[in-house]
Amino acid sequence: MWVIFALLSATFAAFTSILAKIGIEHVNSNLATAIRTVVVLIMAWGLVFVTGTQHGITQIGMKSWLFLILSGLSTGLSWLFYYKALQLGDASKVVPVDKFSVVISLMLALIILKEAITWQTLVGGLLITIGTIVMIL
Repeated sequence: MWVIFALLSATFAAFTSILAKIGIEHVNSNLATAIRTVVVLIMAWGLVFVTGTQHGITQIGMKSWLFLILSGLSTGLSWLFYYKALQLGDASKVVPVDKFSVVISLMLALIILKEAITWQTLVGGLLITIGTIVMIL
């Protein structure tokens, strides 16, 4: 089931890039990111209330709060840099380079989370790295 959700995520991420590239024409990239963030905020909290999970907020521990806040800050910085890159470059080049985050995530999962690396993960990471280098050149 996770594969279906991951493929849906990839599909919507692709639409996000193209729609953002069109939307930021003649708009400051920071302002565009702020608008996008408000939409995501409304959508996320709407889903929380529709599913009735808002009561779980009192059960969140301090460690989870800390890491969710740090994750949010990281997301915000990622979006700010992504929108600036989209504004300055072609989506067909920015998007693949942005996806180098996959390789960085694999390395962080290995180092921080102590996840095992398989030959498939290694080959996939190497191919993404080569693709990123080709896109930059």
